[in-house]
Amino acid sequence: MRPLLFALSVPMLAAPAVAQKRAVAYTEFDLPNGLHVILHEDHGTPIVAVSVMYHVGSKNETPDRRGFAHFFEHLLFEGSANIKRGEFSKLVENAGGVLNANTNGDRTYYYEVLPSNQLELGLWLESERMLHARVDQVGVDTQREVVKEERRQRYENQPYGTLTMEVLQRAFTRHPYQWPTIGYMEDLDAASEADYQAFYKKFYVPNNATLVVAGDVDVARTRELVQRYFGDIPRGEKVEQPTIVEPPLGGEVRDIIHDRIQLPAVVMGYRIPANGTPDFYAVELLNRLLSNGNSARMNVALKDRQQVAVYCGAFNFPFEHPGIAMLFAIANAKTDAEQLEAAMQKEIDALATAPISAEELAKLKAQLETEWVADNSRIAGIAGNLATAHCLLGNTELINTEIDRYLSLTAEDLQRAAKTYFVNQNRVVLHYLPTPNSQP
Repeated sequence: MRPLLFALSVPMLAAPAVAQKRAVAYTEFDLPNGLHVILHEDHGTPIVAVSVMYHVGSKNETPDRRGFAHFFEHLLFEGSANIKRGEFSKLVENAGGVLNANTNGDRTYYYEVLPSNQLELGLWLESERMLHARVDQVGVDTQREVVKEERRQRYENQPYGTLTMEVLQRAFTRHPYQWPTIGYMEDLDAASEADYQAFYKKFYVPNNATLVVAGDVDVARTRELVQRYFGDIPRGEKVEQPTIVEPPLGGEVRDIIHDRIQLPAVVMGYRIPANGTPDFYAVELLNRLLSNGNSARMNVALKDRQQVAVYCGAFNFPFEHPGIAMLFAIANAKTDAEQLEAAMQKEIDALATAPISAEELAKLKAQLETEWVADNSRIAGIAGNLATAHCLLGNTELINTEIDRYLSLTAEDLQRAAKTYFVNQNRVVLHYLPTPNSQP
């Protein structure tokens, strides 16, 4: 999950990065079939990123077919009418490149990073994926086993692995955000080959996609190649995005989850506005203030000073529709869930009581600027950020200006957001407790 256009896993630097800001130049246009194309020319390194973002995620699924978007993240590497089964990845790797894909509630993203003399390979592969991918029973059966194993490793057999899905299913009662992106195996098992083919034909079409080519390319030549490889792909039917409006939570929701864990944990999920709105950015800064780095408030108070927690975290889901912010902590061996929650609550209450200091706010903004510069210094990062800006935020230029939305926030903005969203009647609270057979 990425609350900014840029990834948030870059190591923090001490100094602000304002002086290093450099605008990302790009060219964008639409093909007659509706495919939106963004080109970025940068000859700094002899590589090129070819990526396609489809505006389909778990929110586009029906309640009896949960997990389809994530499943297609895997299935569309099976090959095509012109690519033998299992050869898709080999073609990229044999050319000296890397490839991957990821899915969230709103979109699915595929990309290859290749030597720049392999640009046409990347364009051909993505056009094959879009035009006539292998969506058949053999691929479905193969990838179902892959997804089952992923679900076991990441969720079912991982300590606290169900934390997110347990919060989401209580925080949302109508909106498809209520189920996890990975979905449920009973839905995938129940689906027919025709169900999978219908999903492919509906969503993986040029008018529901954003193609980005970034790196060591010539824009004019690349535009010709894009037309050659994608221009003849037929437009699909118009994709209507969900319009479901989730009602207010209407009061605090509490529950206890027993899991195969050794230490209790407390999870709080607060309903928040959609990504791209002013208050989303304010809540993101509040989360960073609480848990981003050793000097963050929850880390200092709960881990260092009170020593009631061994781990603390806070983050937003950057959903296209109103979503959720999650705060959580894992207790130490001598602390119960009630004590841990009380310590967390004290830090949450402090956010609304007084504005944060000028020093804290400056530090948060310096971290964000550093990450912005770092991610937009990578061709793969630029490609992903361009696609996200256009597809999910509706404005490609936000690759250059979204950072200003954070930098313009004041301490009073953050305090107001805390008073508005970090309130008891707007949250789900879960106590994760060890099952009897998992206790030491």
